Amino acid sequence: MNSFLKVVVLFSCTCVLPASAAFSQIRLPQLVSNGMVLQREKPITIWGWAAAGEKVTITFQGKTYRATADTKGQWRVSLPAMKAGGPYDMTLTASNQLKVSDILLGDVWLCSGQSNMETTMTRVRDKYPEEVATANNPRIRQFNVPMSYAFNGPKADLKGGSWVPVTPQTIGDYSAVAYFFAKDLYAKYKVPIGIIKDAVGGSPAEAWLSADALKQFPAYQQAAEKYKDSTLVASTQQRDQAAGRDWQQRLYKADQGEAPGQTKWSDPSYNAADWATMNVPGYWANQTPLGPVNGVLWFRKEVDVPASMVGKPARLELGTLVDADSTYINGKLVGSTGYQYPPRKYDFGPGVLKPGKNTVVVRLVSNGGRGGFTLDKEYRLMAGGQTLDLRGPWQYKVGATMSPAPGSTTFQYQPGGLYNGMIAPVTPYAIKGIVWYQGESNAGRTQDYQALMTSLIADWRQHLQQPNLPFLFVQLPNFNAAKKEPGESGWAMIRDIQRHLLEVPNTGMAVTLGLGEWNDIHPVTKQPVGHRLALAAQKVAYGDKNVVASGPLYQSMQKNGNKATLTFSGVGSGLVTQGKGPLEGFAVAGPDHQFHWAQARIEGNKVVVWSDQVQDPVAVRYAWADNPENANLANKEGLPASTFRTDDF
Repeated sequence: MNSFLKVVVLFSCTCVLPASAAFSQIRLPQLVSNGMVLQREKPITIWGWAAAGEKVTITFQGKTYRATADTKGQWRVSLPAMKAGGPYDMTLTASNQLKVSDILLGDVWLCSGQSNMETTMTRVRDKYPEEVATANNPRIRQFNVPMSYAFNGPKADLKGGSWVPVTPQTIGDYSAVAYFFAKDLYAKYKVPIGIIKDAVGGSPAEAWLSADALKQFPAYQQAAEKYKDSTLVASTQQRDQAAGRDWQQRLYKADQGEAPGQTKWSDPSYNAADWATMNVPGYWANQTPLGPVNGVLWFRKEVDVPASMVGKPARLELGTLVDADSTYINGKLVGSTGYQYPPRKYDFGPGVLKPGKNTVVVRLVSNGGRGGFTLDKEYRLMAGGQTLDLRGPWQYKVGATMSPAPGSTTFQYQPGGLYNGMIAPVTPYAIKGIVWYQGESNAGRTQDYQALMTSLIADWRQHLQQPNLPFLFVQLPNFNAAKKEPGESGWAMIRDIQRHLLEVPNTGMAVTLGLGEWNDIHPVTKQPVGHRLALAAQKVAYGDKNVVASGPLYQSMQKNGNKATLTFSGVGSGLVTQGKGPLEGFAVAGPDHQFHWAQARIEGNKVVVWSDQVQDPVAVRYAWADNPENANLANKEGLPASTFRTDDF
């Protein structure tokens, strides 16, 4: 639905309009619509389309503004800076008249990046049930930008979206990070907060650069040029979709568990006496003779359910599964998920469970790589306040083996595509600042990430016509299995690059070490992320010089014999060790560049580091791992220290 249909039409005519007259009616962009939050205390642009030469009049807060559409039918009006307030109405008059209602003036934040910015409150509702149940603030509003990419220049408008105030019914679609960020800012400043959620899961940084910015990166620019061929894009999509459908069809036909003319393996009456067993959670490549086979495996577990759990709404939780599942209880499908990342939390009605023996069956499809049940997750059946643990031996049987599923071209990840489709249409809209959560998709190729991000910040500031626009970002959290010895790490490298981005003026960073999950790239602990971003905003965007906005940030190193003394900014009220035990997370290297775990102690606002294995320390690293689980340096305000290295090995 376009913006014209979302505003109230005040002008009507009983006659049939000719095509030229119908075309001349003014049209507004998706962002300029009912419930919008406009940026306070900055000039505001209102823009749209009409017939060439058509005169447009805007009335807002008792004042009138005028514009004339150019030869392309585009018009633009600049409104002066105004104070926070509302709600207000805006009337636009040309050959027709439109009314945009319920407008607030406050602070607008463009929240972008990849899936951890996308992650919704629905996804984290079990972590924050009270928040989801009670959220109700009409002065916090989100505009959810639909995913869209383009390679033949910037798009003029978004594909859809609307401004939605937060209520218990709507909060589920809010970005969790952005919501907690907005909530903190509203509590502090008591002005309306608008969130433009503009993120795409899995997107690399280069997808968000404009064509001008991509000129600095010839390889990415060349890729972007290739996809300007719309015929190539369409044919590639058709080929990929056909290959995917063919793989799925062959898989289904080969799957013995779905074979016609026999009892389905999901049926509780099926005799599975000859099935092998495997412990859940785990991966069948590790626990069975099958190895890393791809295709369909069926898993089955009989569970004794007490009568007290029957006749009540219930939930089945199966952690996360690799890759896609269809899950049955007593032969009834209770849930299915098409890829590995979403948590399997399947709610179902009171008529499924029965007293005594119940059968849980999972049809699990592995597209490629290791298939199975993710470790250290919850596997349980719940009803009536009782919980049955589903971990332990499950029966399994191969339904079909397949070669890995064919890959497909993710066009939304290609250079420049998301900028053209999702950022360019937003650039006329005045905002307070940008919040960015991204980096996971660049962690495997870190060599150009600092240049990409430095260019992205400058690029967006230029197109938004705000050279000093606050740019806040989330440093990647801990992820993956912890390693016993010091070593190289793509995630640590991204974190250190992000630390260096603070050298760009008017930037702020939220350190999230300790908030991640080793087995989930989408950790659910989002409230502290939003809070730390809000602290950064208070300092960078709101000019609060007294706020402690970050944890310790490495500044310099001085050698004293076999010890290295480190100085930090962001010490706040002083350096401390989080939790009990000694200070950990440091490694030191000598001239051979071989790192060894180090001992460390806090001396005032400095940290002294040494190792008996290194007599001549030339470099120190801290939290230098994908998952630096023991790193525990912080300030007294409870904000953790950033990953850093003193070397450039």
